[in-house]
Amino acid sequence: MNGRFPRASTAIVGAATFGEGRCPGYEPYDMAAIAARNALAEAGLSFADVDGVFVTTSNDTFGGGMNFAQYCGIQPKVADNSRTGGNVFESYVERAAWMLDAGLIDCALIAYGSNQASSIGKLSRTSQPFVYEAAYNPLMPMTGYALAAKRHMHLYGTTKEQLGEVALAARAWAQLNPYAYSRTPLTMEEYMGARMIVDPFGKLDCCLVTDGAAAVVMTRADRARDLARPPVAVLGAASMTTHANIAAMPELTETALAECGPRALAQAGLTTAEIDVVQLYDAFTINPILFLEDLGFCPKGEGGRFVADGAIAPGGKLAVNTNGGGLSCVHPGMYGLFTIVEAVRQLRGECGQRQVGNARTAIAQGNGGVLSSQAVAVLGVE
Repeated sequence: MNGRFPRASTAIVGAATFGEGRCPGYEPYDMAAIAARNALAEAGLSFADVDGVFVTTSNDTFGGGMNFAQYCGIQPKVADNSRTGGNVFESYVERAAWMLDAGLIDCALIAYGSNQASSIGKLSRTSQPFVYEAAYNPLMPMTGYALAAKRHMHLYGTTKEQLGEVALAARAWAQLNPYAYSRTPLTMEEYMGARMIVDPFGKLDCCLVTDGAAAVVMTRADRARDLARPPVAVLGAASMTTHANIAAMPELTETALAECGPRALAQAGLTTAEIDVVQLYDAFTINPILFLEDLGFCPKGEGGRFVADGAIAPGGKLAVNTNGGGLSCVHPGMYGLFTIVEAVRQLRGECGQRQVGNARTAIAQGNGGVLSSQAVAVLGVE
């Protein structure tokens, strides 16, 4: 490896989801394996072709790479079960691209599965409260994101209504997606009247709690051209972590995406003006506002005004979270892989009523922890 990202030397050749919403009777491995099987089948491949496994599930913090590979009957050269949060899937794309380009592996499978909604009915917790925050009884992760939102409001004049624009845009996209969990119309009055959770967040500022699984398959570009579906090239990918706990975040209104986002775009040789579709990790309504700023779609502090007046809704100036996002489509604990699947489907022209016309380039972004770890993949089609 020469330190230069292998632009367009690898591609995503299969993408699938399974069990969005509620999926009773299935375990996380069942769900991830079904999504994986379907993603492989799209490309005309099977588990026998896989030699790199990158997996995370809601119930297996350690050892998931080995256990999932065994479940699927795979004996991989590489088995990765990193746990940085919902951004890990874009990081998996980054690592898989390097490994494929170097010839270490030939076919990478990236998978996730979670039955958190049907099994426990709430967000799965995999960590203990930070000792210096626990005394204040924070409702994590909501409290952490609420701190960032309040700080953004204080510094830049961002309003509750501007947060609402994010929720309304997500719901409008979800209404065009038959697989979205929340598809009922949403008004600003309903948003503003929602039950308060953690100031300034009401219920509709917070992501869904659902089941769901997703998977994507990657291989080298020369092989990808001979497979069943049009390949989606990986043009750039980058990641960065700044902290673990919100009390240690260097600046509450600036995430690591401010560093790794422009780096991935530079790898791809693209500017934000050349991106057709943006899939962001919208665990809370403040997230897209922060992430659009940090990616460079608007200056820092302008995110609230950028999303106003339906700008990121269907028919707006920028197509953001076209499946309905984590706010209205699906959020099974970790959402990052679903941003990749939706980006791939948009670039392959498979999205029906929500399809963005002539989409050629896309960003898929993942967020982990309490704005702790960020990763981004830039994708495109020939």
